[in-house]
Amino acid sequence: MEGLILLWIVLLGACVGSFTNVVVWRLPRQESVVFPGSHCPKCGHSIRWYDNLPVLGWLLLRGRCRDCHARISWRYPAVEALSAGLWMTAVLVWPGAGAGLPDLWLPWAGLPLIALLLPLVLIDLDHLWLPEPLCRWGVVLGLFVSSVGGVSVLATHLIAAVLALLLLEGLSALAERLLGQPALGLGDAKLAALGGAWLGLGGIAAAMAIAIAAGAAVGGAARLSGHLGPREPFPFGPFIALGIWLVWLTGPLWWWSEWVMLLGG
Repeated sequence: MEGLILLWIVLLGACVGSFTNVVVWRLPRQESVVFPGSHCPKCGHSIRWYDNLPVLGWLLLRGRCRDCHARISWRYPAVEALSAGLWMTAVLVWPGAGAGLPDLWLPWAGLPLIALLLPLVLIDLDHLWLPEPLCRWGVVLGLFVSSVGGVSVLATHLIAAVLALLLLEGLSALAERLLGQPALGLGDAKLAALGGAWLGLGGIAAAMAIAIAAGAAVGGAARLSGHLGPREPFPFGPFIALGIWLVWLTGPLWWWSEWVMLLGG
């Protein structure tokens, strides 16, 4: 029975990944993510349902449109497969993680969270932009899910969301005043607020520590290798999303204990 449930989670994750491709393509272009239905961007023909099966449809078509034979990017099945894999990791959430929610809720509560984080990451990578509607709905959904843990959990998550938003917006404004350009985009602050709504105070602090460490390592390597200019911006949203997801799966205490051990405490 557990294997069957896991299979359904993977299949649903792949289907959500297919919709994620639509969101990532259309939202930055201010197009409806619902109408019209899926169609080839080259010839405009509607995609048949059997050609729209996640991963499998692309393989059967050999990466080309059935009507005009234009190439279909490998990224479409890659995102579908990635979404399926991430949905599967949601089942691996540690008991006691998930920011104060009952353990019974944990595997299922993580599914809408990862469904929100993935399109935000991909859009930020493509456009250096984190859509406010996705972040805003992520905050609302996070607070709704947090309410299952009781009033105290909801209150701390609400405070965490507000503080994360204000702190990152304040740091960005301070950097702009001192350096002449913001250190973070305002979308990063909204994504941090989303994380606060899901993780609470300790959780979002741990997530941001992971994000800063990972972002500094990747950004530093990119600048040293010449792939990134001295003041060239790069997307920080993926690192925040990574921190949020890792802390959701394990809880913040494990990360803080590992950090103390690393420092030799």
